[in-house]
Amino acid sequence: MTITSTNPSTLQNKHSPHTSMMRILYTIGIQLYAFSIRIATPFNHKASLMVKGWKDSWKKNALDTTNTLQKTAWFHASSMGEFEQTRPLLEAFRATHADYRIVVTFFSPSGYEPRKNYPHADVISYLPIDSPSNAKRLVKLVNPNIVFFAKYDFWYNYLNELRQNAIPTYLFSATFRPSQYFFKWYGTWFLKQIKNCFTHIFVQDPSSLELLQLNNIKQSHIANDTRFDRVYAIAQEAKTFPEIETFLTKEAKTIVVGSSWEPDEERLQQFRNAHKDLSIKFIIAPHIISPSHIENIENLFGKDYCIKYSDAKKSFSKGDLCYSTKQVMIIDNIGMLSSIYRYADIAYIGGGWGKGIHNILEAVTYGKPVIFGPKYYKFNEAHAIIKTGGGASYCKQNQLNEILNTWLTDSTIYQDASSKCILYIQNNLGGTNTILKHVI
Repeated sequence: MTITSTNPSTLQNKHSPHTSMMRILYTIGIQLYAFSIRIATPFNHKASLMVKGWKDSWKKNALDTTNTLQKTAWFHASSMGEFEQTRPLLEAFRATHADYRIVVTFFSPSGYEPRKNYPHADVISYLPIDSPSNAKRLVKLVNPNIVFFAKYDFWYNYLNELRQNAIPTYLFSATFRPSQYFFKWYGTWFLKQIKNCFTHIFVQDPSSLELLQLNNIKQSHIANDTRFDRVYAIAQEAKTFPEIETFLTKEAKTIVVGSSWEPDEERLQQFRNAHKDLSIKFIIAPHIISPSHIENIENLFGKDYCIKYSDAKKSFSKGDLCYSTKQVMIIDNIGMLSSIYRYADIAYIGGGWGKGIHNILEAVTYGKPVIFGPKYYKFNEAHAIIKTGGGASYCKQNQLNEILNTWLTDSTIYQDASSKCILYIQNNLGGTNTILKHVI
């Protein structure tokens, strides 16, 4: 299949009065946002990292422009979640286009800080604040031949500068909903910029494609979410942890709790109290691993029942395996969760009582049924896994208790849910290849 793409070089360079006014208002808003971040730097560590990162990005990109003959692919991700979507595409691109250097930019410290030493990129930096002058300067420094934006991080001045320079720019793993602001009357200007600035848009689902095409954005196509390719690869290369394997027993079923917050932990403790007859082990990887949060978990479940992973690791190295009698292991570091799901019978995904659930696919790829709270409406994969029968959401404590109890005690229902998880992942692989097949 051949995709018919809008070529940025064919678009008008002049702005209408309305567009010029909206661009001015947009840029003023961005500058006010940047000012607020700078004001917050003495009081907010994240803000401090961002401001420092904006300054350092110029140096990092300037130092890597010595070989002007080498072609460049620029990948931008907002934060960690978007970078996990970017990785399979980036790594596949690098494997097939060794003559390109790779530049990666992040908007948020939550993406940059954990991945600033990522080995498959030549330059990794923050994206400077989106002003017309910054956009012109950075595009000139990076000098990209092709650009990829992950999911929904739209920065008008950067996109417009790329368009002005006729640089092919792609959006991938995108989702669109009618409730988003650019489908409202006050957002039509930005929707027009999305149409004009992206060479092609790869969306995750038919409803997103339909919404774009209803709004006359024809350069769009369905390609599966690249996160499926990423989590599948992680599962194939999952690490083993002998300390965890010692903690687990054949008699007990295991619930792995990923990226939990206090409301999640409190509800799981209530389930535990209501089902003392069940033999259960919990591995809890909280979203925040501060000493105070970890202590709260210990107090909630009872300190005599808990062991921190760091302490278990020390005991294991000494040959002291007594911690295997504990019921709760608390993961007090970052980076293990995607591999730990392999040890689960059931995965509880945190965040459903806050702003929204965390990544469910890391658990589903192992064939682990998932359960989460009610805040999942923005996540297509959550709706899909519930529909297939591989996952469930709950609002009330008795619902959580009933679902977990059923999966833990009814092997037929459990195996059916597990099989549906595996099938769901298999049916959604291949987004990376679909995109690469058409962009170059």
